[in-house]
Amino acid sequence: MGNPTGFHLTPGQAHDLDGADALLPGLDADTIIADKAFDADERVIEPLRKAGKTLVIPSKSNRTVPRAYDEDLYKARHLIENFFARLKQFRAIATRYAKRAANFLGAIYLAAAITWLN
Repeated sequence: MGNPTGFHLTPGQAHDLDGADALLPGLDADTIIADKAFDADERVIEPLRKAGKTLVIPSKSNRTVPRAYDEDLYKARHLIENFFARLKQFRAIATRYAKRAANFLGAIYLAAAITWLN
């Protein structure tokens, strides 16, 4: 449906993998769809494969042996991108008015709940 399963707030300069380290181990989903930023063998691919998950992550262009992935299933990734676009329609989130991380994360939870209810 495109709704996220959880949120983890990281600093603005942090890589996406920092959030993945916090969120991926507790996922209940059987299939994980992610973009090329998550093409990391030790941190993402191997632990999820050991957990029996199906991965739909395209290979980075600098990978010597590209991995195969389901291109048709990868097209569904736009649903989560659409969710983030709807989340950014809330002015306080798009401009990050909150000075404290806890307040900003609370605003994200509130906006996500409003979006899920609509």
